[in-house]
This record gives sequence, structure tokens and C-alpha cells, in this order.
Amino acid sequence: MRLLFRLLSLLPLPVLHRLGAVAGVVAYLASPTYRRHLRENMALALGEPAAARWRWAAVAAAGRMALELPRIWLKTLAEAATMVVAVDGQELIDAARASGRGILFLTPHLGCFEITAQYYATQAPITVLYRPPRQAWLQEMIERGRRRASLHLAPADLSGVRGLLKALKRGEAVGLLPDQAPKVGEGRWLPFFGRPAYTMTLAARLSETGATVLLAWGERLPGGAGYRLHFGLPTAPIEGDLEARAAAINREVEALIRRSPGQYLWGYNRYKRPKGVPPPASAEAD
Repeated sequence: MRLLFRLLSLLPLPVLHRLGAVAGVVAYLASPTYRRHLRENMALALGEPAAARWRWAAVAAAGRMALELPRIWLKTLAEAATMVVAVDGQELIDAARASGRGILFLTPHLGCFEITAQYYATQAPITVLYRPPRQAWLQEMIERGRRRASLHLAPADLSGVRGLLKALKRGEAVGLLPDQAPKVGEGRWLPFFGRPAYTMTLAARLSETGATVLLAWGERLPGGAGYRLHFGLPTAPIEGDLEARAAAINREVEALIRRSPGQYLWGYNRYKRPKGVPPPASAEAD
């Protein structure tokens, strides 16, 4: 797998995205569980007519996501950043940095979520939360690709949370995936596209620090032409108690996904019930 990753990193992005689209279709047809999650999640969020319209785009996008990783991870930071061809909202980043406060980037599983932190790391330090994989070879690739001089990794445990808080106190940026299913004791059952989803509270807790909250995602451009990054402020204030903030973040993620449903990772089992977590009061989770 290491050799395959290195070989893939040598291919141009347009080739990787074409191969990725094929790989996405193969994975969709080969896995009944993945196919069921993708179809159910899309239908729940978008309604069946729209889900059917966007389904194959989402299938292809998932494959592109997998095959673009070697080129992002195994290139230098400068080389990875050259794949960003346009940026919307850079002025928001500049204003946040000028304020001296920390920046909390919320980057859902939409588009190329790996490229956003790489891009920001060319401007200033950023610490990103990640969950170490079980496979040793993949852990090696992640550490090699994500750990840069100005891009720091924080494991999804107590030490990692402390690292995020320290970075914000220093006025630096942190980034995380707010739609990632947390472990037992780290979330609350809250609506996500109208269905209870075990939702992380960490993003809400970090928003209480006074950091500037920015939504971020990397749009894949057609034909492997690169990425257009989108940075935006929440459409409504992230305020209230911890649960209210977490629910508000879910709504912000929903709004972002509706802008480009064909690039969301719908096959991710967002509604799973982690081991040891009681089911939601209103419904059983998958």
C-alpha cells in the first residue's frame, strides 16, 4: 500500500480524479452496506428526487477523495498549495488574524477537506484534530502528509483537546471535522437533516473560547483543474449553552452541504450509535 500511495502521488490531479471516479463506482457497486448508507443518507437529507439526481456525482466524488490523498500528502506543502487555484473569503481569514484571536475552522466531509488546512498552513500555524487509524501504514502516511512545519496534529483524545485549546490561546488556528461521529461521552444526540445524530460537543466547546468561527471547504473543480476554497462566517451566531451551540453547528454544516450535495461524503455512517452510547430518546440510531 505504501508503494501504491507513492505511485499515485506521481500522477497528475486530472488523472487521479478520473481514476477516482471509476474507483468510487466500483466501491459503490461492490459494497451493499456502503451503498445502503449512501442512498439512505442522501434521501433523508435531500428527498428522493434530488438524491437520485446527485447520487452518481457523490459516488464519483468519494472515489476522487480517496485517490487525491497521495498527491496532497506526499508532496511538499508548497506543491500541495499550488493545487488551490481560487479562494473565496481570504479577507475573513485576514481579519480574524488581525484581531489576534484564535480561528476555529469547521471543515465537514465536503469536497477536499484535506486541502484547506494545507493551504492555511502556508500563511500561519494551524493545529488539526485527527483520529489515528488502525492500519500502521495509513498512520505513517497521515503523519507524513499532514505534519508540516506549520501544520500540527492533535490526536482525538484529552491531550489533543488540550493542544487545541493551547493553540487558540496563542491566537493560532485549529481545524476539525464537526460532522465526525464522536466516541461515547463526547457527544449529544442532536438533529442532523431531521434525524438524531450523535454529535460532537468539542466544536461547540471550542467556540466558547471567543475564537473566530469560520466554515471551510475545498471545492473540486471539473476536470481535475484544482480546488476552489470557500471560507465563510456562520449564517447565524454560534451561541447559547453547549447543546445549543452544537445544534447550531449542525445547521451550519447542513446549509454548507446543500450548496454542493454532489461533493459530500454521504457514505459515511453519520447516524451510527457508538458502542456504549444509549439510543436517542426519540428514535433508535443505526
